[in-house]
This record gives sequence, C-alpha cells and structure tokens, in this order.
Amino acid sequence: MSTTQSERLRELLEPLVTSQGLDLEEIAVDSVGRKRVLRVVVDSDTGADLDAIADVSRALSAKLDETNAMGDDAYDLEVGTPGAERLLTEYRHYVRATDRLVKFQLAEGDELVARILKADEDGLDVEVPGVKGRKATARRLGFPEIAKARVQVEFNRKDKKDMKEEEEA
Repeated sequence: MSTTQSERLRELLEPLVTSQGLDLEEIAVDSVGRKRVLRVVVDSDTGADLDAIADVSRALSAKLDETNAMGDDAYDLEVGTPGAERLLTEYRHYVRATDRLVKFQLAEGDELVARILKADEDGLDVEVPGVKGRKATARRLGFPEIAKARVQVEFNRKDKKDMKEEEEA
C-alpha cells in the first residue's frame, strides 16, 4: 500500500500538534510556481490563538528540519486555523459549531439552514429559523442524513449575553 506525502507528513506531525493541545485538521502540500507550500490547519475546542499558532509553527518547523521530511528543495510552511465558513466533516467539528448557523446539504438532496443546538454521537438537535414572522422550529438530524455541512458567517448575530440582556429589559 502506497502512502502519499501528505499521509506521511500527517503521521510525523500529528503527535507534535496533539502535544501542543491542538488537533491536526488538514495538511496539504501545494506547488505555487516553483515553490512548494506546506499548509497545516490546526484547531481545538477553545480555538487556537496567535500564540498557539506561533508555538506549533516553530515546533513543526524544527521537526521538519530535523527529519528532512520535505526533502532538500525549498518550501514555505503555513500554519493556520480553519476559515470562518469551515466544512464540518468530523464529530468534533459539529460540537465546536454548537450555537452556530450551518448550511446542510442533506443526503436526500434538500438544503437546510439551521443553528446547531446540541451534538451527540448519533446526530444533531438543530433550530430552523422561522420565516416571515413564524417561530423557529426544532429538528433532529442524524449524521447519515447529512451529506455536507458548512458553517455560515453571521454579521449581525447577537451573542447569548446580548439576548439575555434584551430578555431582562
């Protein structure tokens, strides 16, 4: 069985990322012109701040230099976090997206936009926003029903603190 360079790099780097308290979400080697770029995406349940990214970047760079895993040719190492509209592919992604608005492509072909209220091993409890003055409705989605899910950016969303203050007023 042949392993790709990305798989070999994942095996080498994942324990190092995990030791830093982060999850290795993605690893990719791309060619940009004559240069190669190693992109590493990390995250955690509490997010990854700039200090954590810098620390893991230094550790990865040292490990890559020590093992010569990228070979002798020049490359750039880019370490970052998932984007705002991340694709949800793992159970932990859904847990981290609790209280976020998500666009679901369902296995049956329908599309659904809903807020994740709770995630468990079998699926999700979601709230489908009401349309034209109607109340939001609760719905249960099993993971087999979900073909694809992506977090949506909300520019005018009130956080829980703001909603609580409005209720008390």
